Amino acid sequence: MTVTKKLTKHGNSYALIIEKPILELLGIDSDTLLQVSTPDGSSIVITPVKSQAQKRKFKNSLSKINKRYKKTLKNLAE
Repeated sequence: MTVTKKLTKHGNSYALIIEKPILELLGIDSDTLLQVSTPDGSSIVITPVKSQAQKRKFKNSLSKINKRYKKTLKNLAE
């Protein structure tokens, strides 16, 4: 998905407004920490920071799915 945006003046700074559908798609809310990086010096990458609890929950869920549907997933991969 690509969206063209303009910065909005916010006090002495500028803000990038992200619409609710995009936030919902990424699972981001006002409490989500965001990591901002400039990997090549000419672009900005904004990534939600996942807590250790979220990572553990995801890995546990993935493990359960892989265990339960191992045969089906293997057939799909072939």
